[in-house]
Amino acid sequence: MAVNAKKIAVYVLVVFVAYVIITNPKGAAGYVEIAFEGISNAAGAIGDFMTWIADGAK
Repeated sequence: MAVNAKKIAVYVLVVFVAYVIITNPKGAAGYVEIAFEGISNAAGAIGDFMTWIADGAK
């Protein structure tokens, strides 16, 4: 039962994403840009944290 619910949720998400891209491509590009900026910021923060650890947590 849970597997079917998961498949349905993924299907609904894919349909929603396709709908947003088709109806508002510029808006969808903005969402992708925001997502990649967030990933980039998170990676930078992890790098800063690892540098801080490697420097002896000073």
